[in-house]
Amino acid sequence: MAITLTKGQKIDIGLSKISVGLGWNPNEGTGHDFDLDASAFMIDANRLIPKEEFFVFYGNIDSPDGALHHTGDDPTGGNSDTGDDETIMVDLTKVDPSVTEILFVVTIHEGVARRQNFGQVRNSYIRIVDDANGAEIAKYELGEDFSIETGVEFGRLYKRDSKWRFEASGIGYKEDLAFFLSKYFKGQIIS
Repeated sequence: MAITLTKGQKIDIGLSKISVGLGWNPNEGTGHDFDLDASAFMIDANRLIPKEEFFVFYGNIDSPDGALHHTGDDPTGGNSDTGDDETIMVDLTKVDPSVTEILFVVTIHEGVARRQNFGQVRNSYIRIVDDANGAEIAKYELGEDFSIETGVEFGRLYKRDSKWRFEASGIGYKEDLAFFLSKYFKGQIIS
């Protein structure tokens, strides 16, 4: 039976191969499609991405260690009426030893220009699925807490005492993907 998480709640994962599914349903009437993008930042002990390739998103679908695989971009939130819109597959046995945390972020592509925010998005969630049997282990539903935000840290996997844990973050920002890159990567981004 899956655990329904609340903001800030932490759980032990206890698995090595999982999928992190993210889903949402955009409200109608903004004049533009909603293009929400799921990204994963593989962070070291200094809270930075060791190399650009450890930033996994629709433009870089695989981490260099083979631990993360982004299944692709859903530019409209319509991949599934009831399931995940974007998925990042995770093999915790392959995570580079320098990585101590994997942060999952969802941003609204061109949200400011299109005057879109998470207040116009319904049913957004992050969930952990056991790849061995497809069972949902835990789910965190974002709820109606965000009205002006265009980027949200949904949750994070982090290593503590050689074990991987998950925390439901739910931290909103009125920022785009470039903000998160500047926060977690200090090198030059190559397009």
